[in-house]
Amino acid sequence: FTCLFLDTDRALVLLEEYCKKLKKPEEQQLKKAIRKVMGIFKSSLFQALLGSFTKKATRRGTISHLSLPAAVAYDVLGRPED
Repeated sequence: FTCLFLDTDRALVLLEEYCKKLKKPEEQQLKKAIRKVMGIFKSSLFQALLGSFTKKATRRGTISHLSLPAAVAYDVLGRPED
């Protein structure tokens, strides 16, 4: 389950980096919404649900690696350049 939580951490880093780029007045509403999402990712409830979902899905064999938070961040922000 470590990969899942590392992906959540990576998503938070990407979202924080993106927020730093939002400086225009018209971007502040988006920045506020992203900060809400970040708060949800950091919440103990989200972490518990994520852990529970991962355990169930892994037991069923439906996933071998889940990176939903990072996938969401990459979808919104694009993949970072290596």
